[in-house]
Amino acid sequence: MANLEAWNSAPPVLPHPDEGYVEELFRARYLEMVRLAGLLGADDPEDIAQEAFTRLMNKDRGLGDAQAALPYLRAIVVNLTRNRHRHLRVVRRRTPAVAASESCEQAAIAYQDHPEVIAALAALPSRRREAIVLRYWLDLPEREIAAAMGVSPGTVKSHVSRGLAALAHALQAAEDKP
Repeated sequence: MANLEAWNSAPPVLPHPDEGYVEELFRARYLEMVRLAGLLGADDPEDIAQEAFTRLMNKDRGLGDAQAALPYLRAIVVNLTRNRHRHLRVVRRRTPAVAASESCEQAAIAYQDHPEVIAALAALPSRRREAIVLRYWLDLPEREIAAAMGVSPGTVKSHVSRGLAALAHALQAAEDKP
């Protein structure tokens, strides 16, 4: 009888997101999440995207509706990339510098797109880069960018404005070089 009372008093287990929906979302958006992580500067964008989908599947409570999954997934990718940058900063402080190799996805992005734009984007501070990528690559409205980055819409406007100014300056400087 004691076991039955413990069972009844335990907090209810909330349902996981529908695995079929997550599989459908994975097929439709995986490459987008890889590219998002790559544009945000992740050295391992494929791993970031896979981890984001894993965390979506392992979410303790249901998302409520299917439309909440994609913004949640974007926020996971942004946060995982940010955490990866922090981790790498600590590792680089403690170990001697070694040449890092690019992933296949990053090499394809750099080859396919304008390398000077990618280089200028990579040189931006992470928050500005995140805001610009979410705004102009994913074409998200400010409120969704703010939700993904965990900041206010006003902060998003500031990051985008300052980031665009820095990009314009960097690209002009690259153009002026002989």
